[in-house]
Amino acid sequence: MTEVCDPPAATSSYVRALGSGDLDLVHEVLDREPHVDVFVRHRVDSTRLDRRTFGGELWGYFENSACVSLLHVGANVVPAQATPEAIDAFAERLLAHGHRPSSLVGPARSVLPLWAQVESSWGPARSPRPVQPFMVISNDSPVRPDRRVRQVALDEVDVLYPACVAMFTEEVGVNPETVSARGGYLARVTQLVTMGWAWAIIENDTVLFKAEVGAATDAACQIQGVWVHPDLRGTGIAVPAMAAVVRQVRRMVAPTVTLYVNDHNTPARRTYDRVGFEQVETFASILL
Repeated sequence: MTEVCDPPAATSSYVRALGSGDLDLVHEVLDREPHVDVFVRHRVDSTRLDRRTFGGELWGYFENSACVSLLHVGANVVPAQATPEAIDAFAERLLAHGHRPSSLVGPARSVLPLWAQVESSWGPARSPRPVQPFMVISNDSPVRPDRRVRQVALDEVDVLYPACVAMFTEEVGVNPETVSARGGYLARVTQLVTMGWAWAIIENDTVLFKAEVGAATDAACQIQGVWVHPDLRGTGIAVPAMAAVVRQVRRMVAPTVTLYVNDHNTPARRTYDRVGFEQVETFASILL
């Protein structure tokens, strides 16, 4: 991976890999939009930018020695507060670096122009998703919550896991057990359950509804993996279940709950609207 190094003295703008000594300046950048940049802030805070645990790199784009923008470079490439100049610099560095991720995700205003510059090398995309409403709720839902929703217990991982595989396969278009060994995805599901970040309605060892927190900071968290059993879709279970997730997550994880959803997923968008989520940004995801 790229070594941390000092830029030439005459350089007014440059990109460099960031380390644990850069936490203060990284926080300054991420504090601009704490609800939007939850994933990157979660990765920074949970690893303290220790290269042994980060599993990738965080790049900073500097202008006149001030850090302006960030790019998470790992299995997911995720820009944060990326200016047009930063996007150009990041694209050049990515192409020279030879890195090819599994996805490019984040605010559409940054992801789409970045993708335009790397597409000829990284493409074609397996699944481009250029319009994904990014939604936020900072209060409990006015909808009466479904009281059956609860945190998943550690001894219920084997019950939850098939639902997680089904959701991933439906959403991403590939079975997660073919992307990585079964143990890798099972370990991730187990980790979320262990952290208390998995919620579900489970009856007779069957998952009727589920959702997880995928990333969290002191300010906000990001919901992922929302799934309803196929036999119950269209029955109205999702709205009160999501209202319950919001209520519990706000008390146990972070005060603001966020998520992003595919623009074409009309049932999901209606559910989140009814729960009380509001769109504040547009994301884009390029799945490779």
